[in-house]
Amino acid sequence: MANTATTNTTTIIARADQHDIDLHKASDRVNFGSIKEPIDVPYLLGVQTDSFDWLIGADRWKKRVAEDEANGTNTVPHVSGLDEVFNEISPIENFAQTMSLTFSDPYFEEPRHTVQECKEKDYTYSAPLYVNAEFENGDTGEIKSQTVFMGDFPLQTPHGTFIIGGTERVIVSQLVRSPGVYFDRQQDRTSDKEVFGAKIIPSRGAWLEFEIDKKDQPQVRVDRKRKQSAIVFLMAIGMTKSEIADAFKDYPLVLDALQRETLETQDEALVDLYRKIRPADTPTPEAGKNLLDSFYFNTKRYDLARVGRYKINRKLGLEADFNDRALHVEDIIATIKYLVALHDGASTFAGKRNGEDVDLRVDVDDIDHFGNRRIRQVGELIQNQLRTGLSRMERVVRERMTTQDAEAITPQSLINIRPVNATIKEFFGTSQLSQFMDQNNPLSGVTNKRRLSALGPGGLSRDRASMEVRDVHPSHFGRMCPIESPEGPNIGLIGSLATFGRVNPFGFIETPYRKVVDGHVTDEVEYMTADRDLDHVIAQANQELDKNGNFVSKSALARVGEEEAVDVPVSDVDYMDVSPRQMVSLGASLIPFLEHDEGHRALMGTNMQRQAVPLIESERPLVGTGSEWRAANDSGDVIKADKDGVVTYVSADLIRVMNDDGTTSSYKLAKFQRSNQTTCYNQRPIIHDGERVEAGSVLADGPAIEKGELALGKNLLIAFMPWNGYNYEDAVIISQRLVQDDTLSSIHIEEYEIDARETKLGAEEITRDLPNVGEDAVANLDERGIIRIGAEVEAGDILVGKVTPKGETELTPEERLLRAIFGEKSREVRDTSLRVPHGETGTVIGVKEITREDAEEDGDELPNGVNQMIRVYIAQHRKITVGDKLSGRHGNKGCISRILPEEDMPFLADGTPVDIMLNPLGVPSRMNLGQVLELHLGWIAHSGWDISLDPNLEAEWKKYIPAGAEKAEPGTPTATPVFDGVKPEVLKGLLSTTLPNRDGDRLVGPDGKATLFDGRTGEPYGKPISVGYMYMLKLHHLVDDKIHARSTGPYSMITQQPLGGKAQFGGQRFGEMEVWALEAYGAAYTLHEMMTTKSDDVDGRVRVYGAIVKGDNLPPAGIPESFKVLLKEMQSLSLNVEVLNAEGVAIDMKDEEDDPVSSSDDLGFNIGARPDAAAKEDQIIDEPEYQ
Repeated sequence: MANTATTNTTTIIARADQHDIDLHKASDRVNFGSIKEPIDVPYLLGVQTDSFDWLIGADRWKKRVAEDEANGTNTVPHVSGLDEVFNEISPIENFAQTMSLTFSDPYFEEPRHTVQECKEKDYTYSAPLYVNAEFENGDTGEIKSQTVFMGDFPLQTPHGTFIIGGTERVIVSQLVRSPGVYFDRQQDRTSDKEVFGAKIIPSRGAWLEFEIDKKDQPQVRVDRKRKQSAIVFLMAIGMTKSEIADAFKDYPLVLDALQRETLETQDEALVDLYRKIRPADTPTPEAGKNLLDSFYFNTKRYDLARVGRYKINRKLGLEADFNDRALHVEDIIATIKYLVALHDGASTFAGKRNGEDVDLRVDVDDIDHFGNRRIRQVGELIQNQLRTGLSRMERVVRERMTTQDAEAITPQSLINIRPVNATIKEFFGTSQLSQFMDQNNPLSGVTNKRRLSALGPGGLSRDRASMEVRDVHPSHFGRMCPIESPEGPNIGLIGSLATFGRVNPFGFIETPYRKVVDGHVTDEVEYMTADRDLDHVIAQANQELDKNGNFVSKSALARVGEEEAVDVPVSDVDYMDVSPRQMVSLGASLIPFLEHDEGHRALMGTNMQRQAVPLIESERPLVGTGSEWRAANDSGDVIKADKDGVVTYVSADLIRVMNDDGTTSSYKLAKFQRSNQTTCYNQRPIIHDGERVEAGSVLADGPAIEKGELALGKNLLIAFMPWNGYNYEDAVIISQRLVQDDTLSSIHIEEYEIDARETKLGAEEITRDLPNVGEDAVANLDERGIIRIGAEVEAGDILVGKVTPKGETELTPEERLLRAIFGEKSREVRDTSLRVPHGETGTVIGVKEITREDAEEDGDELPNGVNQMIRVYIAQHRKITVGDKLSGRHGNKGCISRILPEEDMPFLADGTPVDIMLNPLGVPSRMNLGQVLELHLGWIAHSGWDISLDPNLEAEWKKYIPAGAEKAEPGTPTATPVFDGVKPEVLKGLLSTTLPNRDGDRLVGPDGKATLFDGRTGEPYGKPISVGYMYMLKLHHLVDDKIHARSTGPYSMITQQPLGGKAQFGGQRFGEMEVWALEAYGAAYTLHEMMTTKSDDVDGRVRVYGAIVKGDNLPPAGIPESFKVLLKEMQSLSLNVEVLNAEGVAIDMKDEEDDPVSSSDDLGFNIGARPDAAAKEDQIIDEPEYQ
């Protein structure tokens, strides 16, 4: 292991030299890919970290801005997010504009706690935010400056997460429609004419919509109100008729409408417009002008955002500055001109780009195109919340300016930071985009951070989202994965960023392409947005090239505009994809032979990799894709060296490195911590004392990582064969060896919490002295009453002893006398200890205790009324068992139905029993053939190979073997990149050249099949069977979490039926169909018992229990409670329902507790004292007054 960290520079790495990564970092896999990637995958968490760096103006962002300015590029916004918000709100002026408050230069101080402290003590990882505030009194000219504290601002951890109240959370990026101008076409229902429309959509503010109706009249809709003439609108915003005629001199449709318009002046137009928008108010020109200004020309209320300005410029061929975020008359004129061109069927529209006149393509917009959908990343989402909070604060500041004495005002006295803090806290705590981080394994964490969601505030809702929005779109190529998406109501609304995708300053996803010049493919890479794709001819990454980078064939399959892929001459090609895995996400790029799997199964495979549980001993796959190393490396779960140096100390939880620059670096490892998904988070060192390490090399593996590579499952020997029907319908048969050797065992850690509070009757107490509890029940508790670490516990065992004071009852005079004589009797308490919940067992591995005194010393915060808080951590060692769910990486999932003794499993000719039997019928109909190819390559990798064993030296397949990999030892890991994998002829060739076993036998033939023998009889099976090594995952759906049984337990308050579900310790529902089954059998008494005694016959339940205890016959059942509820509900509808017995006599259904008189006595008021109305029918009675 030690050598691998330093000497991974073997010749096997066929392609590492053209990545900008050091050789010592690359994996030692034999990579069968033949396509060179000119660039490396961008940092996988960049989608999170870059955005937050921009928001807070971090040093990394400043460095990129400096690079931009030096290169004249625009890869990041040049003003930080916080500066942008404070600049927007400044200055805040009072209503008379005699005072102003200006903010500038926000900055952070150091965080109060480390990330680890925040996780342990339930804090939020945050830093105090300060801003310079300057108050100017216009009357006196006096200026007061102060640094104002703006609250604690949550900070991002180095791995793109936030710690809020001790739990790790991720802010998911949101996919929204971009601000800008959009043109659409609709069919008019009455005349069957095409009606064209345009919408100017701002980032915030009112929409402005234009339409040319079925009568060819230009119309406008202001803020989604009634339609009216576009000419009136142009006049209302200040254009005269002659200016309109001049602006639209080449557009007869507009000129005709202008001639027909009877209004002459701007005032008339404003009155007309106002009357139609606000019909209830009195129309005046001033009111009309104020309304239009507030809708479209007030920068505080209308904001196109830089991206909106960019989209309008690009669509309409304008050249306004990107920072000009207001709407102008020129934009409106250009929109109407483009709309008329679209209506007239013109194909081009004159505009400007980069200072040159160009003819723009005229077409309607596709709102699902990725040129029109953008990403709101973390930084922007938090910035929007900050903007909301600051605008609420602005109102407070204005009010305080008017109410406070002008002489005494200071910036501090004006500012109230509560609304700002509240909006940020609400966003992190309750927003749909702030998610509990998926920490099941490293891949699930990375995928969670790279997720793109169309849901959330300002997005779509899953009920209203159409099929079109959810569908895969051609513009998703290289930007959003067409495979990875949830199964269920969110399908297509939640996606994953593609491997090479990155987000540009405007929020559009870009993907890289290699530049092609006259048929020669260069290594120059250019990132492009989806709308630029349409202007180019782009060849795919697997187009064959010669050694010099020229196309081998005369024509190439390429994408041209929005058409289907076509063959074009290579001289016409402008760009080429950089890599075959560019179109899929990280999760999908980890599936070997993905190109041989059907899409739906690949989707399941991708999603199930995220559910894999980290095993006690991780094992990397024999058949990988080459993405495993990068997935683990960027996940943040491995520990990497910061600088070059020599390891001076290694223990299970600490590594020290003496760096070459003379400094020492210490790396602390996480040991057996609980993840968000209750899996075990543990890091292990993989280097040795005295070993030399280089910056970036892996020092310690995390959960589900081996040798710095992602290792979600185990390589197991698999046979595709049925076995006595035990693997019917996706069931799986496994060998006892997997249980005994802990091959598929995992550790799960549960956390239980209890607090001792101050109650009205006195303080609760953590103690070992519990009422009515035997000594054996508290044997494992220490003197404080807390369980000792290392104790084995099971359901019902006490973890923390606690007593709560009981309510004192009213004493009789005799008791009072005795108490007065003999003093205070011991207080009445009841046992409220923390116990292990039903169905849970394990070993106590940790206890955390926080008391009020400790909290005050450390400056910690315990909630009000809590004196002491105790957390107990219990670890479970879960072996694989019947009912657990296993899966491969190709959507081939199954439930374990039988664990066979090793000696009964079918075995190979040398006596090796297989580990798992899968049903071969699971392959053809599912069309996920990748699993079969993985099986064969897995066998090749496990056995090793030597291509010189094939006598045909000139065999065609041998040219595809990477240089230096002509021979490989048994157990050599391989990589078969997606869409560039091992070719079938190579698989066949390698299967015929695998290394023989120690007896000199080759157990699996060139067709990938072997003769297997029945473990019970020793007889060979009649036909050869596919056998090989496949990577199998143990999924988080464990039977221990689901199995559940109950005899008696809690009942529903109203119906008195047992509750449902394991969490409520509920019963099994005997539903409608089960009733039918018993009816069909004529089992009347069983059915009657199900409906009454076992369900909600309250008295009957008690009587039956008594009868069982005494050994008597069971009494007849009573009336179910739900029947009484039904009666009550019908009576509440004023329907008098009576229940008659066999003789037709009404049965009195009243319960004792239904008696209103006794109930009223319990409630403390006496209705028995009211005059009896029946006795005095002829008298009018005054109602007694209730006090």
